[in-house]
Amino acid sequence: MGFKYCLFDLDGTLTDPAIGITNSVMHALEKYEIHVEDRSELYPFIGPPLDYSFKTFYGFTEEQAIQAIKYYREYFSVTGLFENKVYDGIPQMLEELQNKGVVIALATSKPYEFSLKILEHFDLKKYFTYFGAATMDGRISKKEDVIAHLLEDMGASDKSEILMVGDRYHDIEGAKANDLKSAGVLWGYGSDEELRNAGAEYILAKPSDVPDLF
Repeated sequence: MGFKYCLFDLDGTLTDPAIGITNSVMHALEKYEIHVEDRSELYPFIGPPLDYSFKTFYGFTEEQAIQAIKYYREYFSVTGLFENKVYDGIPQMLEELQNKGVVIALATSKPYEFSLKILEHFDLKKYFTYFGAATMDGRISKKEDVIAHLLEDMGASDKSEILMVGDRYHDIEGAKANDLKSAGVLWGYGSDEELRNAGAEYILAKPSDVPDLF
C-alpha cells in the first residue's frame, strides 16, 4: 500500500483512558452541581476536544466550557492522567512498525504536556519520532488542525505515504481534511458504523492488524 508514516491517535487507540477522563469530567461537572452516576454516560468525552464535548453534551457556553476545562485539569493533571492503561498488543505493534522502518507520529487532541507524560509513563515515547497534540490555550484543539501542524513539522511531501489511525470519527474526518487515508480501530470507543460513515478506508479489529498495512 506504500505507507511509510503512521499517525496515531492516543485516547482509545493506544491507551484506554476511560477512568481518568470520566473522573476528571465528573470533577468538573460537580462544580456545576451536575451529578453523573453512570460513568459510561461520559464515554463520548473520550476523543473529541473538551470544549466541544462540554458545549455539545451539556450545553455549556464558551465561557462555561473554558472554566469547566480548568476544573477538569485540576483533577486530570494530578491523578486522572495516570488512571489509564495501554491496550494489549500496542507495544508489540509499535515495535513491529519500527522494525519495518515506519516513521511513527502522535496526533492527539490531548494537550502536548499531558500526552508526553502518558507516553513516557507507559514507556511508549521511544517509538515516536514526531508529536502532534493540542495546545493548553485551545489555539490548536481540533484533530484536523493537530494533523495540519504535525504535517508541517514532519515535512512529508507525499501524503499518499501517510496513514492516520484512530478510534473515533474525529480522527477519520481530521485525516480527510488533510487529504490523508485513515484506518479506524474497533478496540477503542468508536463503532464500526461510526468509522465507516466517517469514511475510513480501513477498519481494523486488533492492534496486530496495523502492521499489515505497511
